[in-house]
Amino acid sequence: MNTADVLSLQTVLVKRPGNIASDMDGEKVMLNVKNGKYYNLGEVGGEIWSALDKPVSISRIVQVIQETFDVPAETAEQDVFEFVQSLLAEDLVAIDSMP
Repeated sequence: MNTADVLSLQTVLVKRPGNIASDMDGEKVMLNVKNGKYYNLGEVGGEIWSALDKPVSISRIVQVIQETFDVPAETAEQDVFEFVQSLLAEDLVAIDSMP
């Protein structure tokens, strides 16, 4: 199943354990202890990662990005969906199964 088919603005995401993130010159970098890979999340990606500190809906992440970077909702939504799909593909986040 393609994650793009199941993602919506109501989808709630959670961080997977085993990631260490740090700020470096205004951008977030992260080490995934499980796979040994480093990721440069960049400025926008860092904000998205920070928004994931607790289970959060994609719509809330879009709102944070729109407000933080003063971009149109469509731009924020597209950027968030693309970044979230890459986080899911790398198994850095998971879709929260709400009861």
